[in-house]
Amino acid sequence: MNLTLPIAAGLLAVYIFWGGTYLAMKFAIETMPPFMMAGIRFMTAGAIVYAWQVYRGIPSPTVTQWKNAAIVGGLLLLGGNGGVVWAEQMVSSGIAAIIVATVPLWMALIAWLWQGGSRPNGMVMSGLLIGFMGIILLVKSSGGSDLSGTTTPWVGYAVLVAASLSWAIGSIYSRIAKLPEAPLLAIAMQMLTGGFFCLVFGMITGEGGRFDVTAISLQSALALGYLIFFGSIVGFSAFIWLLKAADPTIASTYAYVNPIVAVILGWALAGEQMTLQAALAALIIVISVVMITKGNQQKGKAYAAPQAVVGKNS
Repeated sequence: MNLTLPIAAGLLAVYIFWGGTYLAMKFAIETMPPFMMAGIRFMTAGAIVYAWQVYRGIPSPTVTQWKNAAIVGGLLLLGGNGGVVWAEQMVSSGIAAIIVATVPLWMALIAWLWQGGSRPNGMVMSGLLIGFMGIILLVKSSGGSDLSGTTTPWVGYAVLVAASLSWAIGSIYSRIAKLPEAPLLAIAMQMLTGGFFCLVFGMITGEGGRFDVTAISLQSALALGYLIFFGSIVGFSAFIWLLKAADPTIASTYAYVNPIVAVILGWALAGEQMTLQAALAALIIVISVVMITKGNQQKGKAYAAPQAVVGKNS
């Protein structure tokens, strides 16, 4: 397929806007508790998109569709995105994006081992092995300290891996769940329910008492605005459009471009540093994601998240 100007613009929006969400989350939680911030982000974005769909006359969802959207939203946004934003309290935005890039790896394994799927082909198996090697090297590259020189954030790494698993499970479940046929309506429902779960979890864990509106910095407020409008609304709309206007293989390239964008932005705007060993590990992980994606496309079933599906991040 020819890369037309509209498709190129759509890809650029997904690459930049979603790649920038990792740094934006880092800035947002400087003066806001992570789960409360995530809850506000997704409930606000979800309400806007849902109202837009109602205005367009899209049929109202059923109770079953709301239940399924809540399951998907909980896995993607509470377990997935919520885990990522919490981990960014101790891990750089670039490293967080790189670990989240392993989602296709987990999706391939889950589809094979738990869904009774066919054995991955040679390219996918090689990608899985290389991906695990990259993760191990990335963690070892800290050498006892994180990128800012403090104590190694082992808990942050573990939470990021768990968040990636949650996102992978939610992405796979979303394929079989009965959701509205209108993609943006389904996404709005996932954001509303997932955002609500984030707020509730934040209240349960005591974030409500630490959430001081008057203490929110201008940088955090602008970052939250970016996450709501560019990360959640514009980014997802562009991705949904790309799935219809372009080959899915082209749209799925966000999976290995976003971490590169995140690392560059973290270095340029937040002074995040990366060792040569960590950079090598990042390159290995990105290569593994490319191999897994290409290998699955050869089998006729790419494992890119219906991102949105709301993530990653996204």
